[in-house]
Amino acid sequence: MSFWHVLPFFFAIHEVNQNPKLLPNITLGYSIYENFFNARITSEVMMDLLSTGQENVPNYSCGRQNNLLAVFEETDSELFNYISAMLGTYKIPQINYGVISHIPEEKHHFPFFYRKVWKRCLEKESWEIPAQDLVERILSEDGSSISTAIQVVAWALSAAFSSQRSKRKMHIWDNQMLHPFLRNFQIYNFSVNDVYLDENGIPTADFDIMDWAVFPNKSAAGVVIGNIGKEEVSSDFKVSVHESAIIWPTSFNQKAPFSRCTESCLPGYTKLLREGEPLCCYDCSPCMEGTISVQEAHCEKCPDDHHSNNKRDLCVPKVITFLSYRENLGLVLAISAIFLSLATASVLGIFIKYRETPIVKANNRDLTYILLIFLLLSFLTSLLFIGQPKKATCLLRQTAFSVTFSVAVSSLLAKTIMVVVAFLATKPGSRMRKWLGKSLANFIIFSCSGVQVGICFIWLGIFPPFPDSDFYSQKGQILLQCNEGSVTMFYSALGYMGFLAAICFLVAFLARRLPSSFNEAKLITFSMLVFCSVWVSFVPTYLSTKGKYMVAVQIFSILTSSLGLMGCIFVPKCYVIILRPDLNMKEHLMMKNN
Repeated sequence: MSFWHVLPFFFAIHEVNQNPKLLPNITLGYSIYENFFNARITSEVMMDLLSTGQENVPNYSCGRQNNLLAVFEETDSELFNYISAMLGTYKIPQINYGVISHIPEEKHHFPFFYRKVWKRCLEKESWEIPAQDLVERILSEDGSSISTAIQVVAWALSAAFSSQRSKRKMHIWDNQMLHPFLRNFQIYNFSVNDVYLDENGIPTADFDIMDWAVFPNKSAAGVVIGNIGKEEVSSDFKVSVHESAIIWPTSFNQKAPFSRCTESCLPGYTKLLREGEPLCCYDCSPCMEGTISVQEAHCEKCPDDHHSNNKRDLCVPKVITFLSYRENLGLVLAISAIFLSLATASVLGIFIKYRETPIVKANNRDLTYILLIFLLLSFLTSLLFIGQPKKATCLLRQTAFSVTFSVAVSSLLAKTIMVVVAFLATKPGSRMRKWLGKSLANFIIFSCSGVQVGICFIWLGIFPPFPDSDFYSQKGQILLQCNEGSVTMFYSALGYMGFLAAICFLVAFLARRLPSSFNEAKLITFSMLVFCSVWVSFVPTYLSTKGKYMVAVQIFSILTSSLGLMGCIFVPKCYVIILRPDLNMKEHLMMKNN
């Protein structure tokens, strides 16, 4: 209760108590509290009102025998919820005598609330009054409102008393008995002969917003600068203010005062409320990546195929990206793969043309053909990784790469073992002669590469790769890629290939000191060293990159490792075949062996 309402309150209580016809043999008492617009103090006040004893213990009746019949309040803020929640628990009438309140209109949420508004609404009234009467007039209006509210409660109490007396009941001090009579009173205006509240106690009239201007001649005038009206559809109150109608003092040369502690947040920002301060005081924080705010509101997430711009006030479509032939990186890798494929085909042609020469025969030319063919296929499989991922390319790229490399490494392992067997077979009385021939080499190739084929069939049958879209790895981009289906199967295939390479390197290293006329072990040792170095460095590099660069890393590893095999093994032989044909003779090989 505001300070200027105290005297009208005293006067109204005194009038009721002095009226012998209104409440005979009953005296109204009162308690006045100030909450200082503070939630904690409001709660303490309500605890004191609801506690009948000396201590604030609700529901405990001891000491004070006075009964709480009703609570008058003019709380027009969030403090209303504290008051209504506690009074509603005990079904105590809550009477608001303010003109307009923010209280929600859902009557069923506040059933005990009453609004009393009055290898004084008149149709016409002059608002021009002397300045010295302005304050008195406003206070008299507020005083009339609270005085009438007290009279309504007194009449309701008198009606309840009469009803109980007619029924010969003496206990009338139950505040719940007042509700039927208060509901009948609440829609009537006791100041003038008109109705301004509906059946739910909601104002149905429009209200003008007045701006009081005091002129130099000590006179004052009220100017209508806006109004508060009830919308017909939503039943909500609509406030409209005409700033141009406001009369500012001549000494006021600044902008209109701002009604908030903080100016409105710009688009792209969101409110962060300050702890312990009013709702109008807040900080403005930029929206996070992927979210935007258009008006002063919370940041909202953009759709998955959109991202937020730099100002965080607009969602823009993401760019679709993949390793394409049209970009420089994809084009360079594709040209390199084709060039190396042609080079491998040329080496294969040279070995076929000079297939009857000793240097080709000396190292099992059938295994040489198999190795060159699958090195050629290895270069070509890298082209499956370039371009927009599709179902067919996703199914083939990893499995084709794994199988071709496994066959190539298996053929190198077979060549190395055949070098060892050939050396052992030259010793007198050796039983290793029976192992010479194609059967041992074919067995090594089919058995070693067959395991990899089995791994790939399981992979395709249970966890097949498929085209996928990654919306989040790259900012502002939708990355089209092949989902491997199973990371475990991918690294299983890669690990088995590494296992074959390690076995081949170990055998070639142990056989490197055999006679050089029959020996490719030194060349295979260097080639497998390059091969293993490339794929050992591939794993951390692959895991540390994102998007299309992961694909580029794998293509680069395929090309470099295949180039290492071909360069270390076949470049020296091509040099002898093309440039030094005098060394490619049986007599030279026999003399070198001796």
